[in-house]
Amino acid sequence: MTAPTSSVITLHVNGEPHTLTVDHRTTLLDALRERLDLTGTKKGCDHGQCGACTVLLDGRRAVACLQLAVAAEGRAVTTIEGVADGERLHPVQQAFLELDGYQCGYCTPGQICSALAVLDEHAAGWPSAATDDVHPEAGPPALTDAEIRERMSGNLCRCGAYPTIVRAVARAAEERAERSGAVVA
Repeated sequence: MTAPTSSVITLHVNGEPHTLTVDHRTTLLDALRERLDLTGTKKGCDHGQCGACTVLLDGRRAVACLQLAVAAEGRAVTTIEGVADGERLHPVQQAFLELDGYQCGYCTPGQICSALAVLDEHAAGWPSAATDDVHPEAGPPALTDAEIRERMSGNLCRCGAYPTIVRAVARAAEERAERSGAVVA
């Protein structure tokens, strides 16, 4: 008897359960785009190098082209379609819009999902390769342009909108800090 090559799984995408039968080799990206018609997540390089397919898995960023759909079962998947609050854009989306943090827009969904994770990672005090003092007692590093660039470095923009992307992430961080009463250096 041969082993089965497909499974019935339930993906929890943007707060909604979706039960699918998928081939074990199906990536999360293909399940989202081709089975659930959530085409905001883009297929770029299909090798995990460009970040166009970035989604959030349990709040942490992941490249969906390298994640098997069966391995995402039972985890919370957030795509760009699940970021806004109804018709009200998320502050990161609003900042991208107002500061022209996109040009052709192809990378924008992955950039925004990555930016959401960047803000959470920074708020949690996680250092990056650009962080000067990584001692826990130093507290969260200042979210400088260099920090933002380093933290967003897994997301490529073929149009070169990097300066406006950095400004959009910085603005969203400032607005988040204002709402929480924290200080962003």
